[in-house]
Amino acid sequence: MTIPLVDLKAQYEAIKPDIDAAIARVIGHTSFIMGEEVHAFEREFAAFCRVKHCIGMASGTAAIHLALFAAGIGVTSGRDHDEVITTTFTFTASAEAICHAGARPVFVDIDPHTYNLDPRRVEAAITPRTRAIMPVHLYGQPAEMDAILDIAQRHKLYVLEDAAQAHGAEYRGTRIGNLGHSAIFSFYPGKNLGAYGDAGAIVTNDDAFAARVRMLSDHGRTDKYTHTEIGFGYRLDSMQAAILRAKLPWLEGWNETRRAHAARYRELLG
Repeated sequence: MTIPLVDLKAQYEAIKPDIDAAIARVIGHTSFIMGEEVHAFEREFAAFCRVKHCIGMASGTAAIHLALFAAGIGVTSGRDHDEVITTTFTFTASAEAICHAGARPVFVDIDPHTYNLDPRRVEAAITPRTRAIMPVHLYGQPAEMDAILDIAQRHKLYVLEDAAQAHGAEYRGTRIGNLGHSAIFSFYPGKNLGAYGDAGAIVTNDDAFAARVRMLSDHGRTDKYTHTEIGFGYRLDSMQAAILRAKLPWLEGWNETRRAHAARYRELLG
């Protein structure tokens, strides 16, 4: 007997009326790109993360790329080979997006007890080219952010949280997304909060950074046909936003169920 790690069909059946209503709503108003569904999800997910700004993105990978690009790290910096310190143990997209931004990933090993970036090894990896640290909160377990933020502050480095697996996680009572300069989320279908296709987001408390990310994600647009610089087609589409809105009220409960199941596994495997 095979037990699926993620059963998306069972999840859909459990909330079918909510999902079907969301899809019908988008088809009914035919606002498939941007529009109120996206803006509403951004407001609701920002509130969930307890941050000021959420900008919907086409994927988590796009979110990492654009967060670094908007922060002036990589090709936009005018420097050669900016470096971003990140973990050895993550999905390839973490490093891939650093390369897309025109920077170089510098890999630091993990703490074997948490599987997250080991802050004791980070400082030794810093060079004159280092511009950012990108911890990955793996399996919903936050990295040791106090130590990472202390290192970043002393070396004047940007901190981007890769929270693709950490929707709703907290570190010492603070919701993930509030600790670094910005954070990214993936809404790949198998995530705790998953769309029915690719989707992602950048969250931040920095007003100017949020405005720049929003502009760059929509082809550098400040008005319908006013484009102030070369941007990207990284927008979150309305259908995915509506599906995420339907799922978001269930997320806290789903997370609690996961914690309960994990506690039961620990008990029985112990």
